[in-house]
Amino acid sequence: MSFFKKLKSRLTRSSSKLEQGLEDIVAENASSEDEVAETPEPSAPATPAETSPEAAPQTRAEPAPEPEAGPEPEPQHSETINLPDPTPPAPGYVPAPVTEPVEEEHAQIAKAPLDVEPAPERPSPEPKKPGLLGRIFGGGEAKVAEPRRVLDDEMLESLEELLIASDMGVDTALRVSANLAEGRMGRKLSVSEIKGLLAQEVARIMEPVAKPLPLYPKKPQVVLVVGVNGSGKTTTIGKLASQFRAAGKQVVIAAGDTFRAAAVEQLQVWGDRAGVPVLTAPEGSDPASLAYDAMKKAEAEGADLLMIDTAGRLQNRADLMEELAKIVRVIRKVDETAPHNTLLVLDATTGQNALQQVDVFRKISNVSGLVMTKLDGTAKGGVLVALADKFGLPIHAIGVGEQLDDLAPFDPEEFAQALVGLED
Repeated sequence: MSFFKKLKSRLTRSSSKLEQGLEDIVAENASSEDEVAETPEPSAPATPAETSPEAAPQTRAEPAPEPEAGPEPEPQHSETINLPDPTPPAPGYVPAPVTEPVEEEHAQIAKAPLDVEPAPERPSPEPKKPGLLGRIFGGGEAKVAEPRRVLDDEMLESLEELLIASDMGVDTALRVSANLAEGRMGRKLSVSEIKGLLAQEVARIMEPVAKPLPLYPKKPQVVLVVGVNGSGKTTTIGKLASQFRAAGKQVVIAAGDTFRAAAVEQLQVWGDRAGVPVLTAPEGSDPASLAYDAMKKAEAEGADLLMIDTAGRLQNRADLMEELAKIVRVIRKVDETAPHNTLLVLDATTGQNALQQVDVFRKISNVSGLVMTKLDGTAKGGVLVALADKFGLPIHAIGVGEQLDDLAPFDPEEFAQALVGLED
């Protein structure tokens, strides 16, 4: 399974939340030409078909021209042409060829109203089934029956509230809504059209920040990984180290979270799996001292990358943040340009709190890029859009699970489509 398919399947809660919200907004005051098409249905030739047996004797002279119009009734009408001579013959036999073409005409006329009948049922709790069946069997006809709503101020306000509820943030939600509405006010839009426009706006915001982790000729290239406790730093380091090792890079990991034995053990498991050495220190020792020793060893061995794990620290704990600043000062004694990359790992389930984390960590450790994890565990994936819009920091990778291939480079178009639930 490709990462995009996995992302779409695991972002179902986020996309379904947006999709359901969009359907509710459109259905709230939907207007469609399909409703007009339903009115002629009572005047369809249903009554003539019922009264055709009584009118059969009067219409016996007319079956002759009808064989040219319909291909199937020809053989039947060719037999009935010989029957009009005797007037008394069986009345029950003559209506049969007459009622069959009448029923076919009725079926053809009723076919169009039946295609548009699902329109008033779209606001029902299961709106996806008619659309899906229409796409599979009906082709373009399903799109005709899709309910639409005029884009006005009321609808725009509802759309803004929906985007804010998806953790996109007030400023970003207002900007996205305004761009979507530009030049489209007063037009009727369907859910699929709105989803397509939203995906375009999200991708436009995310495009400038979608950048891979830069690699420099400097050896060792130091990658400092920071973040709050439980954000997924250790797992991210293991996945990145494994991927760099597979790309032919010599990688060294420093287990700088010396306060949590489980973090060291987890890194050692990832190191063994990837064939990457993990440098450790006794529990409770100074992480800055370990970072210094790791710098010296990586330099001596000619390693391409040194990835330094750090203890999870809350952004409101000044003492812990000062400790992180100490690590930066110490490694710069070995290389004044280090760290060359400072990755902030963010947990998508924290929502808008991620904005505050970026703001604080950027001041303390000069964050150079972001990695967003646990997108499969949130129904509000819009926070990544808010981060890109507010800070413009490069987003190197996103994660949607615990497996090795669940961390992949960030693709703005794929993320935008998965976020809004847009079918590719």
